[in-house]
Amino acid sequence: MDDTFQGDKIAGELGELLKDHHGGDVVVMDLRELNSWTDFFVIATVTSSTHVQGLLRHIKEFAREQGIEILHRRRKTIPGDEWNLVDLGNVVIHLMSEKARAFYELERLWAT
Repeated sequence: MDDTFQGDKIAGELGELLKDHHGGDVVVMDLRELNSWTDFFVIATVTSSTHVQGLLRHIKEFAREQGIEILHRRRKTIPGDEWNLVDLGNVVIHLMSEKARAFYELERLWAT
């Protein structure tokens, strides 16, 4: 991945992409002032494993078209495949079930 890519532009476009494909309650969080390991979180609620797979396909396609390397993709080891993470370096995408999102409260945890 090119470290110079515009994280704010990419994060916004990914937020719109997730909304367009029915990601729920999509939030783009600017974390540039809070840490050094990423600039943005993009968080969306998903409804099923099929929904997750569809969104992951769109994210991978978007990354390929933009020339962005997916550094890591991981599934949080909690029952029911409730949290998927895609690390693009400057942008980290969280696809979470409603239950996981309510439990982990990333927006509250990272609020500025």
